[in-house]
This record gives sequence, C-alpha cells and structure tokens, in this order.
Amino acid sequence: MSADRPSGTSNEVKPECVSLGPLGAATAPAQEMLCIFGTGDFGRSLGQRLLQSDYKVIYGSRRPHSCGPLPGGAQVRSHAAAAESARVIFLCIHRENYDILETLKNQLKGKVLIDVSNNLKKNMYPEANAEYLQKLIPEAQVVKAFNTLSAWGLQNGPSDANKQVYLCGSSAEAKQAVTEVATKMGFAVLDRGVLTAARELEDFPLQLFPEWKLPLWLAFGLTTFFFFYLLIRDIVYSYVERGEDRSFRIMVSLANQVCPIVSLIMLALCYLPGVIAAFFQLYRGTKYQRFPDWLDRWMLCRKQLGLLALGFASLHVLYSLVIPIRFYVRHRIAVSTILKFKENLTTELDTTVAWRSDSFYAMGILGFGLFLLLGITSLPSVSNALSWREFSFIQSKLGHLTLFLCSFHTYLYGWSRFISPLNYKWYTPPGYMLSLVVPTVVLILKLLITLPCVDRSLTRIRRGWERTNPADDSKLSLLT
Repeated sequence: MSADRPSGTSNEVKPECVSLGPLGAATAPAQEMLCIFGTGDFGRSLGQRLLQSDYKVIYGSRRPHSCGPLPGGAQVRSHAAAAESARVIFLCIHRENYDILETLKNQLKGKVLIDVSNNLKKNMYPEANAEYLQKLIPEAQVVKAFNTLSAWGLQNGPSDANKQVYLCGSSAEAKQAVTEVATKMGFAVLDRGVLTAARELEDFPLQLFPEWKLPLWLAFGLTTFFFFYLLIRDIVYSYVERGEDRSFRIMVSLANQVCPIVSLIMLALCYLPGVIAAFFQLYRGTKYQRFPDWLDRWMLCRKQLGLLALGFASLHVLYSLVIPIRFYVRHRIAVSTILKFKENLTTELDTTVAWRSDSFYAMGILGFGLFLLLGITSLPSVSNALSWREFSFIQSKLGHLTLFLCSFHTYLYGWSRFISPLNYKWYTPPGYMLSLVVPTVVLILKLLITLPCVDRSLTRIRRGWERTNPADDSKLSLLT
C-alpha cells in the first residue's frame, strides 16, 4: 500500500501487486513500513516486535541523531519525515507531548494513528486521550489500541496473561488495519466499539485487582476479627485470670488458629451463593429472572474466594509442620517425660483417642489434597483442557466433599471440647466453633437441594421450564 497517497483519494486498501522476476518467478510483496513516534521503553519493545513480525519500522524523534539505541534494522528520522513514510503510525508518547502533533497536521492527514497512551489516574482529563487526539488531528483516523500491554509483554510475546489487544475507533477501515498488524504480531484482537469507548480502555490498566477487592477485604476482615478474638481469649484471659504471660503464642499458635478458621469460612462462602441462587430459582419457579446485584457480585468472585481460602489452608499446613520443632512444645514434652520418669508413671494407650487423632489427621490430609485439586483446576491452562462436565464435577461435587472433609476435620478437633465449660472463657465460644457455623449451614442446605423431590424441580427449572401460575405448581410451560 502506498504511504504517500495524494490527499483526497479513496481510503480503500488496494491489494498488493506481485511482481515477476526475469524468469517469470513470483517475488514476495514488499514489507510494509510502520512508523513509531517515541523511543522510550514501550516504543523500542514495540519496534522490536514489529521487526520480528516482518514489518519495516521507522521511528520519529525530536532528536533523530541522539535518541539512544534502537532495535537493529529500524530507521530513525524526524517526526515529519517518518510520518510521510508510513500510513500506520504508533503514538508512544504521553498526552502532554501531543503539542508536537499540531505542527504535523499535513503529514498526518489520512493516516491511521494508534494511540497507546495511558494516564496516571482515572478522570485525569475531561475526555479520553484518544478522543482528544481525534479533535487535535480531525483528518486522521485515530484508533485506541495496545495500551493494555506492557513493554515486557511485547518483548516476551503473547502469553496466557497478555495475549489480547483491545481496540476501539470510529473508522472500520482503520480498525481493520490495526487488527491485521496485531494479528500478525500474534495477539488476539477484541473490538470494543467506537472511539467513545477509549475512556474504558484507558481506565483498564489503572485497575488494581478489581475482581479481588471483595475477597481481599473479606479475608482482611475475618483475619482481623478472629486474631483479636483469639488474642483476648487465649492471651489476655491467661494474663488476667491466671497471671500467665503467654504472649509468645502469638507468632505461631495464634496464627495457626486464625488461618484454618478463615480458610474454612471462605471455602464455605464459595458455595453458599450457589445454594442461595438455587433457592431463589425454586421460589420464583424460573431461571430467567436476574439475581439480586449483591448475589451476582458474590458469585462472580467465588474463584478468588477459593484461592484465598487455599492460601490460608496452605499457611495452616506450614504452621502445623513446625509444631514439633517449636521450643515451647519441646520444653513441654521434656518436662512431662522427666516428671513421669521421676514418679515412675506410665500412660496406657487410649485407643479412642488414637482413633480420633488419626481420623483428625486423615480428614485434614484428604481435605487439603482435594483443596489443592480445586485450586489447580481453577487455573485457565488447566480448566481449558477440561470439558464442562469434568470442570463442574470437580468444582461442585468434589468442592462440597472438600468442604465436608475440612468441616469434619474441625469437628474432630473439637470432639469433647464442645461440651467442656473450661473452653468457654469469659462465656465466649472457641474460634473453631464459630468457624463451623457457615460450613454447617451450607452443607445442610446443599443436602436439602439434593433430595430427590427438590432436585427434580430444580433440574426442571434449569432446563427451561417456568411456573406460569405461582399458586399452581402443576402448570408448567416449556420455553422454546
């Protein structure tokens, strides 16, 4: 395609001609020249990637003779000369430097300008950078694209985390030209509409874990609450009532109580919204009514809740592994052994306690093993290799089994402590007892849903049936 097309001609892209050599053999079409304004990290990485994708690259710079090292094979000229050499121009410059473009209106007329800029914060300017650029150069075709990629992503190629290029623009021809370039570079293109969507694309890189905010706040709240709750019960209580200084238990013992409590509650919160949604559908007699917004947001962050729960469970495992080497534990074992030796005492094996302790450890090991399986299958690279039935079986059926095993593990830990008055310090229940409330509710509600009479109705609703008359459940209609 011609880079120095006369102004006023059609913007239609003509097919490239294939020339014949002296012996009539076809020769490859000439490489297309692309222009980049900006020689910073992103501009250099972009140029390197374009060269690897069989494009010619020319840089436009204010200081073409002293702009630093550039990718091998790239040319560098002044902005005006570089703009005249290519039809597609990448603007790798900040908005505050757009003033240099006003002097290049003639050279940029009819060109495709790809705005890759981002801002330091949201709503920094009254309009999006791309919209401002379009007003500044009205005779150019502005496309917002590549702003969600990093220089590192361009250097290392598309991966699971950054293989998509979002773009928007008001010219279908310009977007097609950008799509061809991005596809040739190995990226998948997602068209977000006209140029007014540029604000959304520019705000996207400024988001900080948008899907993790609720789970992180929930984890922080639960951790803080149970830390101070157990601090009062175990540390403050011993100091006030018995005069014992047990503050050393904060580092390991207290943390090893908080982690499994938070993990179990958050695991239960992964499955509670699904149960609530099922009861909503049973009550309404249809699956075609939207759930409340709070339930929608809750269901959308279940994966993040589960991964955080797995993180706390992993910490619990690590803390438990160091228990035998703790000074406090070794000291207690030594004192107990010496005391029994002096008094010539022996302790007979209590098989009931042995069964309980072995069952306690077995449930914990099995529960954590399934927990790891849930976490692994939630990874995109693994879940994409599973069918929907396989994924649903692991995340739903094995997920509820994991919740049961972890809850049973906690029940075995409590055992007779549930009815012992000594465990209700200052009339407060132990932390592990509070952690069982939500999981027990979830398991009971799930059991009710799996009852044949309830399961048949729920399956029928999820297959498209609606209850036409809430007062008469027998009148059903099939949506087509």
